Amino acid sequence: MELADIIVKFILVVIIFAISLVIAMYSTYAERKIAAFFQDRIGPNRAGPWGLLQPLADGGKMFLKEEIIPTNASSFLFIVGPSLAIMTACIGSAVIPWGQKLTIGAHVIDLQVADINVGILYVFGVVSLGVYGVMIGGWASNNKYSLLGAIRAASQNISYEISMGLSIIALLLITGTLSLRQIAEQQHSWHWNVLSQPVGFILFLICAFAETNRTPFDLPECETELVGGYHTEYSSMKLGFYLFAEYINMFISSAVMVTLYWGAYNYPFMDWMAAHIGTNGAVILGVTLMFAKIFLFIFFFMWVRWTIPRFRYDQLMDLGWKILIPIAIANIVVTGIVITLINR
Repeated sequence: MELADIIVKFILVVIIFAISLVIAMYSTYAERKIAAFFQDRIGPNRAGPWGLLQPLADGGKMFLKEEIIPTNASSFLFIVGPSLAIMTACIGSAVIPWGQKLTIGAHVIDLQVADINVGILYVFGVVSLGVYGVMIGGWASNNKYSLLGAIRAASQNISYEISMGLSIIALLLITGTLSLRQIAEQQHSWHWNVLSQPVGFILFLICAFAETNRTPFDLPECETELVGGYHTEYSSMKLGFYLFAEYINMFISSAVMVTLYWGAYNYPFMDWMAAHIGTNGAVILGVTLMFAKIFLFIFFFMWVRWTIPRFRYDQLMDLGWKILIPIAIANIVVTGIVITLINR
């Protein structure tokens, strides 16, 4: 790899990292505004015009608050927990193809940090590591309520990762690849995977809610039963890291769902657009539409949060083990039978 390529990749990493943080920051603002709309109130409106500076005020408050570490807590692990949570949330974006290749002069810029042939396995590996940040933070706090919330988070994530993995297998039978770039390219124009795998998409969507600890699966942070959940003892920016990680995970989960099922950067009549506005114009339009799809999913996450009450814990586990896993296995079998009959 030449020096110019390394510089381009570094710039792309910085841009994606900055976009992830800005989207996570303003997702907090959007969530409060959406909640206010559903509850017939105004929401943030004092910090800046229409309250647009509220996320900056919240961030400043997090940085300036007093840093507290409980006396009997494991200091090193107490710091590692939120650091691991925010790190695993951010690195998941490395394999997502954000658009087709841009051509600037003699240089071709790939809008993907790392095009690895096992991109889906990378995403699942990062997701499985995220639970360690929650578990370590809950255990290191030396608080039984925090530990109980962390245990719930670990068991919840493990349960729903199984269903999520099984839902992907049926998609892999159709695409024949683990590369997110190749999966995106196979959905050229309007040939989106959601049309052939609607059941798999619904399973993946439900599991994404559980993996991101969003309502109705937010039992690790169940205030009525667990005080504040696994981050009860956290303050200042360490608490901010946990909260930021949730919103970044929501953004990355939405990006993965868009890439796997909703055509990624593809859209109908994209070849016609490329012929009329140029290749680069069509690429930029594809990137814009991909982010529009992502924002729609983020809105859906928030819509569900302020509409549906949380499950009881036994209902949560029953749904994961007794309903989602059997449906996912049945989806694999039906998909395999259909593919076999088509290829005969």
